[in-house]
Amino acid sequence: MKKIFIFICSIALFSQCSISYKFTGASIDYTKVKTMSVAVFPNEAPLVADPGLSQAFTEGLKDYFMKQTRLDLKENNGDLQFEGEITDYTIKPQSIQADMTAAQTRVTMKVNVRFMNTTDPEQDFEKSFSAYVDFDSSENFESIKETIREELLDQIFEDIFNESVANW
Repeated sequence: MKKIFIFICSIALFSQCSISYKFTGASIDYTKVKTMSVAVFPNEAPLVADPGLSQAFTEGLKDYFMKQTRLDLKENNGDLQFEGEITDYTIKPQSIQADMTAAQTRVTMKVNVRFMNTTDPEQDFEKSFSAYVDFDSSENFESIKETIREELLDQIFEDIFNESVANW
């Protein structure tokens, strides 16, 4: 009899509680926010060392959010809206060796992002995000450009995601 009482109490207790785990870290109210849109991020950097960067950034940002959330993608006017521009892309030597050559080279990328949350305008922001990747100067940049691009974009996408929907 005691076991039945505990069993019934357990069912009553757990039916009243709901626990929600968010493995992505997103805190989106899906009853209000259902869609997102990403405008093209033009490459306005003084150095255009990667001509495909604008398209890769724009499509990559869409993909990142589609994988991390349940939002539907709209062409424009989503509940969450992202727009901006790539403002800088630099390739600079980092650590100089005794023979006056660079041992490391740093690639830095900066992106200006304007975020609008049409359901909660207090969440809106305009902010610059940046990331860098160092590589051995003996490597040919052209042969590792894709890998560097992926690393830069992943860092920036994560930062944009955390700033816009993770609410940390």
